Amino acid sequence: MSKIAEILKVRSFHSLLLCNYAQVQQYKMHSFGGTVLHSYMTLPFCFQGTDEQAIINVVANRSNDQRQKIKAAFKTMYGKDLIKDLKSELSGNVEELILALFMPSTYYDAWSLRHAMKGAGTQERVLIEILCTRTNQEIREIVNCYKSEFGRDIEEDIRSDTSGHFERLLISMCQNQTVDYQKAQEDAQRLYQAGEGKLGTDESCFNMVLASRSFPQLKATVEAYSRHTLVELILTIYFIAVQCALNRPAFFAERLYYSMKGAGTDDSTLIRIVVTRSEIDLVQIKQMFTQMYQKTLATMIASDTSGDYRKLLLAIVGQ
Repeated sequence: MSKIAEILKVRSFHSLLLCNYAQVQQYKMHSFGGTVLHSYMTLPFCFQGTDEQAIINVVANRSNDQRQKIKAAFKTMYGKDLIKDLKSELSGNVEELILALFMPSTYYDAWSLRHAMKGAGTQERVLIEILCTRTNQEIREIVNCYKSEFGRDIEEDIRSDTSGHFERLLISMCQNQTVDYQKAQEDAQRLYQAGEGKLGTDESCFNMVLASRSFPQLKATVEAYSRHTLVELILTIYFIAVQCALNRPAFFAERLYYSMKGAGTDDSTLIRIVVTRSEIDLVQIKQMFTQMYQKTLATMIASDTSGDYRKLLLAIVGQ
C-alpha cells in the first residue's frame, strides 16, 4: 500500500470517529464502545518510536475480552498481526507481560502448562497453581485448548513429566469433576479413617476425595474434617490443594510474595498470577497480601521491578 493510501486509510478512520462522536459520547469513558474505539486509534501509532506508555495505557485498562477484539480489529483495519508487531518492538519482561495480556485466558493457561512441561525439567509449581485453582469448566476448556493448539494430550504430557501420587493427583484434576455437597460429611469421614483414624495412610483415598471434587465441595469437606480433629490434615503433597480450597486469595498472595522475595524475581510467576487473576480475584489477593505481609502488593512490585515493566504491572494492580 502506498503512503498516500495509508494516510487516506487513517484519515477515513478519523472521519468515521468524528461522524460518530456524539454517539460515542453517550457512553462513559470506561465503557466498551469508547475504550475500544480509542484503542483502535492509538495502537497503530504506538510502534513509531515506540511509545510504550501509549501501549500501557491501552492494554492495562481493558478486559481480556476487549483486548481480543482490539487484536482482531487491528488486523482487519491495518492488515497487520498485532502480536507480531508487539514482539518486534518490545523485549524482556514487558514483552512477556503484554503478550500474556493479549492471549485469551484459556490459551494462556494452556500455554503456561505446555511451557512448564516442555524441555528439560518440569515446573511443578506451575502445574499445581493452574490445575488446582481453576474451575471445572475452565479445566475442561484448558484441556481442549491444549489439544487443539499444541496437538498434544495433556494427560500424556503429565504422565511423561511426573510420577507417583503427584502424577495421579494432577491427572485427577484434569478430569470432569462433579459437585455434591451432601458428600462432604461422608468424604470427611473417609479422610479421617484413611489418615489419622488408622495406623499408616491410605493415599489412594486422599487422591480419590481431594482430586475428584470441585473446590467448593473440597472446602466443605475440609471444614467437615476439621470437626473430627484439629491436628495436621493431610500429606504435604496435598497442602496446596487444601490451601486453595480454604483461602485461594491467600494462596496467590503467598505465591506473589515469594516470586519477589530475596535476590532476583520470578517474573514469569509474577506475570502469570497478575494477568490470570486480574479479572477474577486480584482485589481480594491484594487485601490478603497486605494482611499477611504488612505491605501492599503495589509497594513490593514497585521496589522489585523497573521501567515500563513496573509501570504496566502497577497499572494493572493499582494502588
